[in-house]
Amino acid sequence: MDEPSAPPRRGKRRRPPSRRRAQGLPGTVGVTLMGALLPGSGFVWTGRTLLGLLVLVPSCVAAAYAVGMASRAADLRALIDLAMDPGRLKVLAAVALVGLVVWALTVWLTYRQARPVRRSRTATVAGHAFVLLLVVLVGAPLGVAARYATVQADLVETVFEEAPRSATIPRDVTVADPWGGRERVNVLLLGGDGSDSRAGVRTDSLILASIETATGKTVLFSLPRNMMYAQFPEGSVLHELYPDGFTGYGDPAGYMLNAVYGQVPLLHPGVLGASAEEGADEGADALKLAVAGSLGIDVDYYVLVNLRGFEQVVDAIGGITVNVNEPVAVNGNTDAGIEPTAWIEPGPDQHLDGFHALWFARGRYGSDDYRRMERQRCAVDAIIEAADPMTLLRRYTGLAEAGMDIVTTDIPRDLLPPFVELGLRMKDAKVRSVVFKPSERFSSGDPDYDHVRATVARAIDPPERSVRKADPDRARGTEGSCAWTGDDVVEAQDPGSTTTEPVSR
Repeated sequence: MDEPSAPPRRGKRRRPPSRRRAQGLPGTVGVTLMGALLPGSGFVWTGRTLLGLLVLVPSCVAAAYAVGMASRAADLRALIDLAMDPGRLKVLAAVALVGLVVWALTVWLTYRQARPVRRSRTATVAGHAFVLLLVVLVGAPLGVAARYATVQADLVETVFEEAPRSATIPRDVTVADPWGGRERVNVLLLGGDGSDSRAGVRTDSLILASIETATGKTVLFSLPRNMMYAQFPEGSVLHELYPDGFTGYGDPAGYMLNAVYGQVPLLHPGVLGASAEEGADEGADALKLAVAGSLGIDVDYYVLVNLRGFEQVVDAIGGITVNVNEPVAVNGNTDAGIEPTAWIEPGPDQHLDGFHALWFARGRYGSDDYRRMERQRCAVDAIIEAADPMTLLRRYTGLAEAGMDIVTTDIPRDLLPPFVELGLRMKDAKVRSVVFKPSERFSSGDPDYDHVRATVARAIDPPERSVRKADPDRARGTEGSCAWTGDDVVEAQDPGSTTTEPVSR
């Protein structure tokens, strides 16, 4: 009789891996917080070692990279390079958003796996509320950073071209030598007075900023919009067309400097070659040449701000504070006999919103172009003063979006980092202003351009002379000062043959 066969041997049954749970709400919060600070560590604590390591190792690598980036925060040039590189900014924004989503999911899963199996409804609600609060506290700054990076990338791509189509920008610049060996870079600042009632833009505000590249010392040359017979550099095609100065169309208004921008492309389309290509601004190139020939110095780049967006910019920074030394009209037309609808009353430290700041800068009723030029310089100075780092940070998206709508320029994108560094030097350097206004030697209707060029050369390379205190009575009446003249005495330089004064900050 056969013996009964033995039952088949079974393998050892594996015990399920141990899973740890926190004790009560405090323990759950502690494990969740640990998993938030070091993603993956909460998984390891609960016994899910493989999953924990898959999250923990990349988290440690990312943390080390973040520490390295933070250590480079002191390198201002590296930060500027990043801020002016749209590609890297978009990658940074995408990484921040993806990282935020992955981190938030990790925190929530850590809480789910660490909480006790049996818990009260109150503990469940409190636990979820803690996770939500944690995600908001950490996620909000990351979300804002991603938003700022995206807006900054859009601003740089919209306003600044990689290779601007222009016949007048310098061609001998490189990343290593952004100024092409020049000791000064000259930027034409234009205020375009656009209107829905007429075609095109009139460049009614013209200021040439001549900046010393090594120090940031700057001279601002304010030019009247009605300056006649603008000169073009010898050897240029526009000088051949207008050897005796710009005369434009038959109306004498067409002889003014502010007519060059609109009239040259209309009268001579394509005359400047590269400036006529699609996307170029032939009017700006023509105006750069007119200013260069009239002042006797090269004009390297331009920045045009449409005054229709000026109100938006001022509101975006929370308004500006200026000294109003005379009543300034809101609306009104002196020639047509139309009365103003309101007035900006005189007084020191007047805080103006965008609407009133725009009229402070452009109001012409009962005034003249020269007073308006002075108010515009004061408004620009007030914007610089108001644009402190914290204000820029809080209101940056509004400023950037306004800038995309109203600013055009031919400054190449790869020159933005050196221009930003130069701007930082300018903020701490001396800024002087030269205003061409009626005098024995200057008339906007028939300018003596030899005198103008000599004045510019003297302002850029002034002779040694002592700076004296101005006579108190004279100082109070000095036009062009941004100081309140009601009870302050301002310091001014010897004006010579034109008005030359420091710009108060």
